Amino acid sequence: MPDRVPAADLPPGAVRPAGQWAVANTGDRLAAVSRRCRHQLADLADGHIDAEGCLVCPWHQARYDLSTGEMVSGPRGFLGWHGPTPGYSGLVKRFGQVFRLRVRRAVRRGPDVVVEP
Repeated sequence: MPDRVPAADLPPGAVRPAGQWAVANTGDRLAAVSRRCRHQLADLADGHIDAEGCLVCPWHQARYDLSTGEMVSGPRGFLGWHGPTPGYSGLVKRFGQVFRLRVRRAVRRGPDVVVEP
């Protein structure tokens, strides 16, 4: 059975878990990416979609492009620290550009949003 989430639980701007995927509704489209942030492995299914349609990590606000899985801006913090980390953030961003999230297509099928293999 494919990974799925009830469509009613995925309004625009929401992100929900579906197996190993974080499924997002940007308002314009549905997308699925692997669930672990490239920074400190936070669960991206607990994140949110920002005004630019990027998936934002719940821990340190690293941002990901849902089309490519690439980190478009690095984290704003480390461990328990939440604040500017310019050099470190740039290093993590570069890592997230090279080692992107896995990306899958998510589609509405009846009452569910399904992650296609």
